Amino acid sequence: MRTRDGVRLDADVYHPADPGTYPVLLMRQPYGRKIASTIVYAHPTWYAARGYIVAIQDVRGRGTSEGVFRLFEREAEDGYDAVAWAAQLPQSSGAVGMYGFSYQGTDQLLAAALGPPALKALAPAMIGWDLRTDWAYENDAFCLRAGLGWAIQMAAESARLGGDAAAFAELCAAAGNLPLSDLFAARPDVMERYRRYTHYFDWLDAPRDAPYWRTISPAATVRELAAHGPPMLFVGGWYDTHLPGTLAAYRALAAAGALTTRLVVGPWVHAPWSRRAGSLDFGPAAIGQIDQLQIRWFDRWLKGVANDVEREPPVRLFDMGARDWVDFDSWPGETMRFSLGGAGRAALDERDGVLARDPPASCSIEYWVHDPWRPAPTLGGPHGSPAGPVDRAAVEMRPDVLTFTSAPFDEPLALAGDVVAALHITADAPDVDLACVLSRVFADGRSFEIASGYRRVPAPAAGPIDVPMRATCVTLAPGEALRLSVAGASFPGYPVNPGTGGDPTSARRADARIITLGVVCGGPAGSALVVSVRALPPR
Repeated sequence: MRTRDGVRLDADVYHPADPGTYPVLLMRQPYGRKIASTIVYAHPTWYAARGYIVAIQDVRGRGTSEGVFRLFEREAEDGYDAVAWAAQLPQSSGAVGMYGFSYQGTDQLLAAALGPPALKALAPAMIGWDLRTDWAYENDAFCLRAGLGWAIQMAAESARLGGDAAAFAELCAAAGNLPLSDLFAARPDVMERYRRYTHYFDWLDAPRDAPYWRTISPAATVRELAAHGPPMLFVGGWYDTHLPGTLAAYRALAAAGALTTRLVVGPWVHAPWSRRAGSLDFGPAAIGQIDQLQIRWFDRWLKGVANDVEREPPVRLFDMGARDWVDFDSWPGETMRFSLGGAGRAALDERDGVLARDPPASCSIEYWVHDPWRPAPTLGGPHGSPAGPVDRAAVEMRPDVLTFTSAPFDEPLALAGDVVAALHITADAPDVDLACVLSRVFADGRSFEIASGYRRVPAPAAGPIDVPMRATCVTLAPGEALRLSVAGASFPGYPVNPGTGGDPTSARRADARIITLGVVCGGPAGSALVVSVRALPPR
């Protein structure tokens, strides 16, 4: 096809075997159309066998398509043009749906905001919504491992397509062993050498309010999407790096009155979507059935099949404790509060720090020391390698990690929804980071992450600090406990804060300071954990 400015975009098109007219499913790829996101979806022939023409397109400047690739900057207009082209394909019924995850999910929303008439349904999975706040950064802290790793991958592909074999080889080597030991950890030399191939420095240096972020973020078009966007099926994963963006998109569009939106969140990392994540097996119910769900979704909106998908509960979450799916009429919102307490040794003895429903009678401060020479590591979760739930007991025993643990529960406790660590902290530095992880502790002492949050905190003595954590859904069994851990780093998930007041992404590793931090427990400024809960049916 040709775009409105004359650039040729190439696609592979898969047709059903039988003659007739069929709706079109369109996916727009920056990684090469032959991949077709088969790391999480069935091959396009599977969809074609179920009565769909499937078009997998290389976006501008990728694969064999013409033009210059600029991350997300042309996906709105090019996506609009691609929908119009797909609607006119031979045997097309004129109805088009879009599917895809990650980049391929975000570019659906950018195209849909322009209102292409033929676009009748979307299925965006694991997406960015506001790319500054829920992809590049988390609470003003740059997502280093994910951001650098992806930038290297995208730069390597740009070098390959440009015939720069030497750059491609060097970037491939960097992808296999992230260059985190250079003078500037967040600005490795290899990226400086090949900055012509990457968006990486745009993401590091564009100010929070720069027009750049609005240009590439679907969040900037929420009114347009709510007004004329088609029905949208959002898919997320509890351990996916993009979970905040997926949830933000669903909640913003539902609140804005979008026509039909549905949300499904499984116990998955970014890829694959299987029953196993990290060290845990969530059972056969966790095996991804998203292909089948998408067929039902598209059957309803592109073929008019009366399968009642619009009457099903709009929120479907996988309970990682019960190992089964739970349906909700809206995003769950009832909360429960646990106060943090301790006797001064929460960083040294896991029995010292406590989570309790009643606040401590007296005020105390739990101190720990962050040493940039040996920062608290990223383990599991969305940014670890491997990602997902892994046993955190060894990290929680470190003396630079505070732990606060509840008593084992006598009855099942069902968490579902948002999680926030509301902390009052002290620090002897003008700028610090807080890394919070909520874990499920089994009776045998194993501890597995169920939610996490990270925040850069300027002026930490100014007042209580909320650290928004990732949402979760898990039922704790009798005998299990909750544990909140708090550290001053999570490296290399995020760059180490130097504690000087300077930008951690521009700091020299040699300038980082040792920092003493404290969490205030008890009294009117006492710190707490706030979790969302749901009622369990009678046993």
